Amino acid sequence: MIPYTVNIKLAARTLTGTLNLQNKPAVDWGWQGLIAQGCHSSILIIDPKTTQTIQVLERHKATVVKVKWSRENYHHSLSSPYSLRLASGDASGKIIVWDVVSGTAHCEIQEHSKPIQDLEWLWNQDASRDLLLAVHPPNYIVLWNGDTGTKLWKKSYAENILSFSFDPFDPSNMALLTSEGIVFINDFTPAKPPGSTGKKVYIASPHASPAHNKPAPAPTAPAPTGAKKALNKVKVLITNEKPTAEAVTLNDCLQLSYLPSKRNHMLLLYPREILILDLELSQTVGVVAIERSGVPFTQVIPCAQRDALFCLHENGCITLRVCRSTTAPDEAADPEQSSQELVYDLRSQCDAIRVTKTVRPYRMVICPVSENSAGLTVSDGRVMLWELKAHTGRLPTNPGSSLSPLYSPVSFCGAPLANNQKRIQELSLNTMISQTLIAGEAPPPSSSQQEVQLKFLLTGLLSGLPLPPFAIRMCPPLTTKNINHYQPLLAVGTSNGSVLVYNLTSGLLHKELSVHSCEVRGIEWVSLTSFLSFATSTPNNMGMVRNELQHVDLPTGRCFAFRGERGTDEQAIEMIKVSHLKQYLVVVFRDKPLELWDIRTGTLLREMAKNFPTVTALEWSPSHNLKSLKKKQMAAREAMARQTVSDAEPSTVESSVISMMQDAESKSETSQAISAREHFVFTDTDGQVYHITVEGNAVKDGARIPPDGSMGSIACIAWKGDTLVLGDVDGNLNFWDLKARLSRGIPTHRGWVKKIRFAPGKGNQKLLVMYTDGVEVWDTKEVQMVSSMRIGRNVNYRVLDIDWCTSDKVVLASDDGCIRVLEMAMKSASYRMDEQDLTDPVWCPYLLLPRASFTLKAFLLLQPWSGTFTMDISQVDYNEKDEIKGLIQEQLNSLSNDMKSVLQDPELSLLQRCLLVSRLFGDESDLQFWSVASHYLQSFAQARLLSVPTAEALQHDVGQPGCHGYLDICHDTLCESGYFQKFQLDRVHLQEVKRSSYDHTKKCADQLLLLGQTDRAVQLLLETSADNSSYYCDSLKACLVTTITSSGPSQSTIKLVATNMIANGKLAEGVQLLCLIDKAADACRYLQTYGEWNRAAWLAKVRLNPAESSDVLKRWAEHLCSPQVNQKSKAMLVLLSLGCFHKVGEMLHSMRYFDRAALFIEACLKCGVMEANDSTNKLIGAAFVDYARMLRSLGLREGAALWASRAGGPGEQLMEELFQGEGGTPEGLTPADQETGPGVSGEEGDEDRKFAIVEE
Repeated sequence: MIPYTVNIKLAARTLTGTLNLQNKPAVDWGWQGLIAQGCHSSILIIDPKTTQTIQVLERHKATVVKVKWSRENYHHSLSSPYSLRLASGDASGKIIVWDVVSGTAHCEIQEHSKPIQDLEWLWNQDASRDLLLAVHPPNYIVLWNGDTGTKLWKKSYAENILSFSFDPFDPSNMALLTSEGIVFINDFTPAKPPGSTGKKVYIASPHASPAHNKPAPAPTAPAPTGAKKALNKVKVLITNEKPTAEAVTLNDCLQLSYLPSKRNHMLLLYPREILILDLELSQTVGVVAIERSGVPFTQVIPCAQRDALFCLHENGCITLRVCRSTTAPDEAADPEQSSQELVYDLRSQCDAIRVTKTVRPYRMVICPVSENSAGLTVSDGRVMLWELKAHTGRLPTNPGSSLSPLYSPVSFCGAPLANNQKRIQELSLNTMISQTLIAGEAPPPSSSQQEVQLKFLLTGLLSGLPLPPFAIRMCPPLTTKNINHYQPLLAVGTSNGSVLVYNLTSGLLHKELSVHSCEVRGIEWVSLTSFLSFATSTPNNMGMVRNELQHVDLPTGRCFAFRGERGTDEQAIEMIKVSHLKQYLVVVFRDKPLELWDIRTGTLLREMAKNFPTVTALEWSPSHNLKSLKKKQMAAREAMARQTVSDAEPSTVESSVISMMQDAESKSETSQAISAREHFVFTDTDGQVYHITVEGNAVKDGARIPPDGSMGSIACIAWKGDTLVLGDVDGNLNFWDLKARLSRGIPTHRGWVKKIRFAPGKGNQKLLVMYTDGVEVWDTKEVQMVSSMRIGRNVNYRVLDIDWCTSDKVVLASDDGCIRVLEMAMKSASYRMDEQDLTDPVWCPYLLLPRASFTLKAFLLLQPWSGTFTMDISQVDYNEKDEIKGLIQEQLNSLSNDMKSVLQDPELSLLQRCLLVSRLFGDESDLQFWSVASHYLQSFAQARLLSVPTAEALQHDVGQPGCHGYLDICHDTLCESGYFQKFQLDRVHLQEVKRSSYDHTKKCADQLLLLGQTDRAVQLLLETSADNSSYYCDSLKACLVTTITSSGPSQSTIKLVATNMIANGKLAEGVQLLCLIDKAADACRYLQTYGEWNRAAWLAKVRLNPAESSDVLKRWAEHLCSPQVNQKSKAMLVLLSLGCFHKVGEMLHSMRYFDRAALFIEACLKCGVMEANDSTNKLIGAAFVDYARMLRSLGLREGAALWASRAGGPGEQLMEELFQGEGGTPEGLTPADQETGPGVSGEEGDEDRKFAIVEE
């Protein structure tokens, strides 16, 4: 059995309850893997995997309205480590940037005093990741430096800004949702405020204007039903002018966001529909509508890995909708409908919650790393965690459903699955379902793929405290006697009659007991595992109530009515007080004499006479005669035992005496014959102090002390040792020293003294005092105040109840629904997360010291020094403090068993491992790099095996993808050209179907010309009506397009015209002409000269042959590397997609990304796309030796030795440094291996031996 250890040190913490309405938008799930949630003015940090609150941040004075985790989109190193950074904004306009681990604020920002509308960290700059953009109402956007709190710029707009969204593909584009419509900004840079006021668009529903009405359907066609009618109705136009009166403005837009899964698409959310807009066309290309009886939407989150939407409905139900493949089904019932728009099919939904007045769903958050788990916050403080699970194999579906099946992908972590390889299907959304197919793409052979059904599973539930008021009481204090089984339990009585018992070591709910039928008024513990609680019903017209006094046993949960059932016509109980030895109980009533009970037997000892004075305050004395009684009893027992055995043989006397004494002892324990004498004091309405002694069932009246003239009506008494303290209704405290017989009165001028309590612990004379407006701690030895807290001055909540939970920590219940455990100084309850004692270990490398988190990462990435892969850090030569080693081991132990078995699987390749670890660490930049790198390394390696010239390999027919599929379309211009081209054609086809005005038609024709679809373009050009001003122009253009032949003179003329057009500012038209005569390469060059880099890349992808396209993209990569653009990480991805692996390795190394550089080069060597020869040896050596140095600085000596030994010449010096003290080579490496660096010999055998070391 595990030895039960007691953690005596309690962490300061906050137990939170129901949320404020303003907290609704304040929740965020970060790349770091944690959820932050605003609760009144505090912020909870929740670990979704183990469902526990691991930190509470308190510094805001007003309600928190927004929280945002910083993005992890940068390369992490010791100088820029993994850190938990969070920005939060409150209702008074203050923004605080937190260091979450230590619970301290980096900086505080204040601009206006209105609630912050929206917050976002900028994620695109390679240079700075401290920039925070905020919307300050009504109409300002301000860019702040989130590290120092300086304002960089501020810009105001004409309308009130509700929220904003950045284009995930182009950081210079953003959209503002305003009260009037949408404002598009296309020149956003961190350097200066946007120059223009943006392009303002209004959204109108055009079904009222006659121009675009469809002709009435033929009478034979069935009338469209509910959903289709809705679709026809919301064919929404985006107009640049304010809509006229008859066009209905849809201004109840709840949310706008760009789709991260494909470029230039945006979604708008309305209560009953989601519109998908294509921004190039400014036209709706898809609608998700709700049936008339359906539940309205409140929020939607688009996914990046797949074209899918998570939607939250008003009843708390979360649904997942996945975009339907546009491949036309063979027997389409309605051919027009099949290809008319993007359709999002409902694939899974979770259970709804019971919505009441006080319980309604607030917000949903999605894990950004895996996109397959969702968290839902509810107004009553609950957080529900749902995970998406995939079931393979066909489930019996209802024959009416026309949904095409979803398939599971055949690869894992970016590589095809080996035969017996372990995998985790639910790792992320893109490992659960494969890509949506595009028109013209052959569906995969059904043999290799399994059908998948998706289901939501509730994996965690975090519940908060119910609504205040609360009555709280801490269990008896820790002593030397109970140290082996002590648990710091806090009982909380609530307004609905239940008692919650919390374990304060972990902050988790230990038990919830439904004890009473009305509000709990008070709780008193009678042992470490049982307590008495009382409640009184609302008085009837006679002022009488029903009293409930219950005795509760915690381990069994048994409750019984301590005073029996007394009916509904009693005076109300005012208070109950238990004596120090837990023998007796006093019950004080409002207008009725008190009762005295024996707790051990549950009997009434005395009901006081009618003329007994009215009690205003009462307290038991800590003095008693138990010790002397026990001594007397022991003596008597010994004598008895000796007498009984006096006639036995002397030798056995000793042992039998002992056994008999034990016997007698146990008997006396059970019969509890011993009854010690105890005293209590109370005051009456005149302030006179009475003293009463109780022994067994005898009650004696003692001395009376006349009232002190300086005191008003006494409200409470506390007694400890030789100190007695009285508090009155006017805020005076009277300290009595009983030994010296002195009394000292102190006016606090704080009004009514509600409660006073002494701290536990021998000789600890601290006193906690509660007033109507706050709390104070006094030292009764010195008679002076230690600390104070007042509503409005340093806090914004009212204290409802108080207690001590240890000798130096207090616990306060407040009216914002929270219970706070605070240090005696009563400052905020934020604490260092790494000092905390959690019940379940949490996987979060961000909690480790920077060095330790990188050691953990290196340890998970590569362990080539041993044949097997271990999860035990102690098996590695790692010289570091044991404490840090222990913390790293705790992190390793907290990984799930699935994850451990996959990481230990010898089949897992280096690339898969890099991807998996970047997912585990939530490292956005790593994840993006390795996704693209692993895809292209494999496709180039495959092309090399088939000995196809590399460039053509990327063009290979899209119908037959390689065994590892395509790069997801969310990578946009990094995708293979053939696939990208198919996607663009598909998109134009959709735009063509949805066009509804001349402008749209013109844009479609332009796109078709650029894509080389001349016949279709001519048809569209000829549609122009004769009364249109560009009728002549379009007709001529159509003639030109059809008659272009490749004859020399016409080509040169057109080229001349095109260059003139471009020179005179008509760039788009000139580019179109160049594309007509197959001079797309020139067109790209012009576009790049005029700064249209993205457009040029797009055109290169869809029109050029591999060699030309590669030139254009390389120029783009150079441009991205230039200092004024500074997007080197994007440039590296572009180069990866071109297969320039050597260049990428050099760039990684020059940017000092040593770990990534070494692992990338190692992967290139393994895939065979880079060979160790004279040209590459310099790079390989430099990269490996730098990584070895990094590992050495972390303390991983074996790893350092291994990489140094493979670095050839440069590594020899490092090897000597590593092993000079030991005079030998590391185990597992023969001297031959050391001599043969990659540069020494090019023989095949040596080549193989070098890799054998690193094969896992």
